[in-house]
Order: sequence, then structure tokens, then C-alpha cells
Amino acid sequence: MFDALERRAQELARAAEQRPRPVNARVRRFEPVQQVAARLELAGPERLMPSVRGGVDVRGDGSMEAYVGRVRRRLVDRRRRETPVQALRRELAPASSSSRPQSSKTRRA
Repeated sequence: MFDALERRAQELARAAEQRPRPVNARVRRFEPVQQVAARLELAGPERLMPSVRGGVDVRGDGSMEAYVGRVRRRLVDRRRRETPVQALRRELAPASSSSRPQSSKTRRA
């Protein structure tokens, strides 16, 4: 799942880099780095009320940022030489593994 997300994010970043243009609002000017050109979101494992939400924002200049949450998004800090998708995977891994049932070998009575 994360490999496909990584590929798609790279494609969207390349497309965003080709057309960086500022947007002029009447009050303020938004540079490409301030614009979200595309958003890739993950939610689950439940369908109706997902307990885990996160994604990657592709900015207008082609840069990417990972985040968790939906309404209150929190940016995920990247470690050295880590892509935004790898940072998202690292951040969501504890949440997704805690929701899985334990195997019968590790379950205590």
C-alpha cells in the first residue's frame, strides 16, 4: 500500500513542479510552496468511522509533507534521508499494529 502511495506522490510532485504559479487573492499572494496541488489520504481500518487518518500533501512547487489526522492535521517530522511517505509509514505503524489482534502465541490468558 505504501509503495503505491510513494509512486503516486512522486508522479504528482513531478506534475506540480512543471506548473508552479503564484495565486493572487485580492488581499494576499500565495506562492506555489503555500499551495496544496494534490492530497493523498489514507484512512482505516474501519470503513465508516476510521480510527487512523493520514496522508501526504504535494505542494505547488513539488515538495511534499506528511500529516496525520483529519480536521486537526499534525505535520509528521521527517528523519534524516526519510521521504514523506516513509515518515507517514513510521508514524502510522504503531497505530495500525495496536489495532490488530494478537496472535495466539503471544496472547496471555
